[in-house]
Amino acid sequence: MRHGKRINHLGRTAPHRKAMLSNLASSLLLHKRINTTLAKAKALRKYVEPLITKAKNDTTHTRRAVFSYLQNKESLKALYNEVVDRVGDRPGGYTRIIKLGTRLGDSAEMAMIELVDFNDFLTEDKDSKKSRTRRGRRGGKKESSAVEETVSKKKENKTKVKGPEAKAEQEDKKESPEAVKTSGAAEEEQADEIKGAGEEATEDKGTPETGTITETEEDAGSAEVKSESAGEEKKTAGEEEDGEENQKKDKE
Repeated sequence: MRHGKRINHLGRTAPHRKAMLSNLASSLLLHKRINTTLAKAKALRKYVEPLITKAKNDTTHTRRAVFSYLQNKESLKALYNEVVDRVGDRPGGYTRIIKLGTRLGDSAEMAMIELVDFNDFLTEDKDSKKSRTRRGRRGGKKESSAVEETVSKKKENKTKVKGPEAKAEQEDKKESPEAVKTSGAAEEEQADEIKGAGEEATEDKGTPETGTITETEEDAGSAEVKSESAGEEKKTAGEEEDGEENQKKDKE
């Protein structure tokens, strides 16, 4: 029967057990998370949590008392510089034990022991849960007013951040009608210039200078030359026919 057996001896002598727990505590403070057997994890929790509570009071006496248990300067620095800052005002319960199943060789129950404040995933989830607002009948107006205030603050921050840019955009928008007018006037001037150039080109074509021959005149000249050549051919053909007729008459 297990009456009065509050300490788990872990199958070791007292000095062996104290040295083992001291090494486990130093490893936990340095690495913030270790894997070991479930029995050792439970014994380590009773060993290391009183040391963290003592370290909250940073004095020479507490440093020497904690060092007498840890016997490791690096773990002592980690405790006073890192762990105590994260722990803050937490009233105990600095460690968490998570069971990992059994070990293959001897089927011993394994567990992971970690410092609660160094698990970033769980701390982020808690922060997100705290930031949520309850929707209920009681205090609904207060919650809605708080939400409206936060929204208005965000809008103010955005306007503050984007103030100069927004002003510049507004000025551009104000100046935009004038810019449109100027652009329209410029387009009209360009169109007038194009029309003027087209009219000048047509006038140049309509009134050719002296000494220059247009295409129409060239076509007319070529047609007259062709007609004259055709008339000459007809005359020569007629004269030849008349000569042949005269020769026939003479023979007769």
